[in-house]
Amino acid sequence: MTETLTSREPGTADAGYRWRWVALFVILAGEIMDMLDALITNIAAPTIRAELGGSAATIQWLAAGYTLSMAVGLITGGRLGDLYGRKRMFVIGAAGFTLGSLLCGVAVSPGMLIGSRAMQGLFGALMLPQGIGMIKQMFSAKEMGAAFGLFGPVMGLSSVGGPVLAGWLIDADLFGTGWRMIFLINLPLGLAAVLAGLKFLPAGRAEHATRLDLPGAALASLAAGLLIYPLVQGREHDWPLWTFLMMAASLAVWGLFAWYEVRVQRAGGDPLIVPSLFRKRGFSGGLVVGLVFFTGMAGSTLVLALFFQLGLGFSPLKAGLAQIPWSAGVIIGFGVAQAVRRFGRKVIHAGTAIMAAGIAGTYATLQYAGIDVTAWQLVPALTVTGLGMGMLMAPFFDTVLAGVEPEETGSAGGTLTAVQQLGSALGAAVLGTIFFGLLGGHVAAAADDGAPALRRDLAAASVPAPQQDRIVDGLRACGHDRATAKDAVAVPASCHRLQDEIGTAAPAVQKAVAQAGEHSAKAGFSDAIKITLWVEVGMLGLTFLAAFLLPMHPRPEEEMA
Repeated sequence: MTETLTSREPGTADAGYRWRWVALFVILAGEIMDMLDALITNIAAPTIRAELGGSAATIQWLAAGYTLSMAVGLITGGRLGDLYGRKRMFVIGAAGFTLGSLLCGVAVSPGMLIGSRAMQGLFGALMLPQGIGMIKQMFSAKEMGAAFGLFGPVMGLSSVGGPVLAGWLIDADLFGTGWRMIFLINLPLGLAAVLAGLKFLPAGRAEHATRLDLPGAALASLAAGLLIYPLVQGREHDWPLWTFLMMAASLAVWGLFAWYEVRVQRAGGDPLIVPSLFRKRGFSGGLVVGLVFFTGMAGSTLVLALFFQLGLGFSPLKAGLAQIPWSAGVIIGFGVAQAVRRFGRKVIHAGTAIMAAGIAGTYATLQYAGIDVTAWQLVPALTVTGLGMGMLMAPFFDTVLAGVEPEETGSAGGTLTAVQQLGSALGAAVLGTIFFGLLGGHVAAAADDGAPALRRDLAAASVPAPQQDRIVDGLRACGHDRATAKDAVAVPASCHRLQDEIGTAAPAVQKAVAQAGEHSAKAGFSDAIKITLWVEVGMLGLTFLAAFLLPMHPRPEEEMA
């Protein structure tokens, strides 16, 4: 039978829990599943859309649906473990996550896939928060550092391996599954986590379990949904009035949520988020920093993955490999941050500045190399970007949570992690919307720029001037309509007309039109992402300023070090 432990402070037992190291690897398996699934759809999204159809919003929802449901669930996930047992909630979460992966793998429509992604996020939010509590429950103070120290390498390797694994699985097309294998691969890992969890995780629950604030959770979920949904869908509907009304309603519901939480605390209840946390400048500032930073970070990784495949024509595997320098830089940045941790908040500021320099370097590389840029040319800028990101993230959570009182730790940790996931959902919504909003116009503009060269090629092939005009105008319209298509599978009417115009033309004419179309598409994607990169630089500037709200050092004694 599995040993039972009551919640205790680390270090109060000499031996600790007998199966603690095995249990730790079970917990890490859950972390790996989450890290992989948070990253893989950035690589797989173009392939998924090409097969299942759907609009550009489908690509955004594949990321935002997962992280939004994760954010909502994380607020209550830890509390459920306190109430009903961390082992039980971990196993239920792992089982539900695995079932959600299966449903993703057999999805037959964009709606089914997005719904299954949301299911993954909700059960992942039930599974992940239990790990920290169980580690504190199982390990002595002497072993605690080593246990938590394994999270960094595991998360780093997952961030490197996730995009590469996704690209390889899609290109390999194992058993004819294509992109579906990126979800089906979770089945053996999830089943192993469930069985090992039942066998090796410690039973028991917190000694001072608190009641769950269900009305607070419902208000937070509603407010988040009212914000994310119109941001993703608004562009495709030309921003009707209801999108702005929903966003305004989101602000009102957030205000109602804050009022309700204060009321619960004053009545002697247990609020979902302890209001006293927001009187701490370091914590409130940390929420602002986290929201802005993770919004920009998640959005930029999404549009970069789309640019690699849709703009540069990389295969999924090559697109995954192209992101290795970013992930490797993050791992190096974590190490650098540990070496200079005595500088406190300055490390976060330095990381933000270095990451902004890396993003600006990416822009400069695209500007210099043009549409023929290679993955190798982007290595320096992406490595610098990752280096800054690692330096920023390494001290961030410790700095924000250091000033929190012991009785506020659970609420603070859950809130900060939820804000991280909410920022990721906002990133997919906001930067994805900016990128796709720019794309059509820039593809059309690139077609206009290339029109003189196309006319020369058509004239050399003896195409009459009136037909040249029809072909040039048709190519512009087709490029714009493809870039803004609401269904990737359906061919726009303008493209059908262009094909009819050149269908019986000489091979030289067809080749000239195909080359001009490819050039305008690549140039349009390049111009759209360059503007999006500057938006990310601006968000990092806001992150830099917001970081002044954080304390100089996590703990006062470090100021004397």
